[in-house]
Amino acid sequence: MDMRERIGAALKDAMKSRDAERLSTLRLINAAIKDKDIALRGEGGDATVGDAEVLAILGRMVKQRQESARAYEEGGRLELAEKELAEIKVIEDFLPRQLTPEEVGAAVDAAIAEVGASSIRDMGRVMAVLKARYTGQMDFGATGPTVKDKLG
Repeated sequence: MDMRERIGAALKDAMKSRDAERLSTLRLINAAIKDKDIALRGEGGDATVGDAEVLAILGRMVKQRQESARAYEEGGRLELAEKELAEIKVIEDFLPRQLTPEEVGAAVDAAIAEVGASSIRDMGRVMAVLKARYTGQMDFGATGPTVKDKLG
């Protein structure tokens, strides 16, 4: 079952169980995917996004909500922060398990060995390998400095 089907099935289940909060978040996910489909059609590309792009969309949605929750907490708006954190839980149901820092280090080492990277100039190739294999499983913003340290 691909990601779209899983999200669609979860949406139907949320409707049947009358889970308004989950339903709202699932509708946001569907809207984000459809927005990307429309953007791709405008560029003359494939009409629908694949699972890898859906995972990337979900990862961005989690990041956005984490930033919003942090801002709400700093502003003393705890009820809004809790809503953002609840949405994160729903979105994470569709994401693969996040790699531990040790697993990320091992993946970086393996990618460096595979590419034969020896200097910081090879960082782009190493990151490309990591993104191809671990989309949705690691935070590439946090992984970049790790790759840089190992190559530098």
